[in-house]
Amino acid sequence: MSNPVLSVRGVTRTYETATGGLTVLKGVDLDVMPGEVVGLIGPSGSGKSSLLHAAGLLEHPTTGQILINGEPVGDLPERARTHLRLQRIGFVYQFHHLLPEFDARDNVALPLRIAGVNLAAARARAEEVLTALGLGDRMSHQPAQMSGGEQQRVAVARALANRPRLLLADEPTGNLDPTTSQTVFEALHKLVKETGVAALIATHNMELAGHMDRVFALKDGHLEERPAESHAY
Repeated sequence: MSNPVLSVRGVTRTYETATGGLTVLKGVDLDVMPGEVVGLIGPSGSGKSSLLHAAGLLEHPTTGQILINGEPVGDLPERARTHLRLQRIGFVYQFHHLLPEFDARDNVALPLRIAGVNLAAARARAEEVLTALGLGDRMSHQPAQMSGGEQQRVAVARALANRPRLLLADEPTGNLDPTTSQTVFEALHKLVKETGVAALIATHNMELAGHMDRVFALKDGHLEERPAESHAY
């Protein structure tokens, strides 16, 4: 049996507010396996983004531990955390955040260039991922020349360009209509299964959540696993 890519152990997160401490995560435990798509549901303010930010080393949990491939990473110095994010973690957000002056290929190649990959190799990898996501004929288009669904698929390609072990997505289809949401999610789901990346996806879309391998609800700071209510693609 394979080992978890992401392990969350006893994670709490408390924010200081004008009225005192607000705790949104209360001892969360979670494992995400290679090639697994795990859904994270819950109302706004329930702590979904806080959990993703802790798992992605963007924030420090108040207490608890984050492990990537079995290695504790929460106490690493900031430079090491940044390197780890670049090498092993891909992020997709509700809004694509593509650079408007770059075409699709160079938007996807950007994290590879930041990692020191030469231009030709970075563009070749970008073309490979874009083709896998059905955008082989849109590589030279800038974001303004693409639909919302195409732009979001470019964002998915960018997140996977560095061949990360962990993909974290925060409402990746939340800004799209239902048909386009399904198209983007199917493309993401297919690539996760083909590459073996571990994916943790926060969503309000219950129909899409039904197509994930496991679904957890954040309620009162705790994770509760929910039964699958649909079928896999």
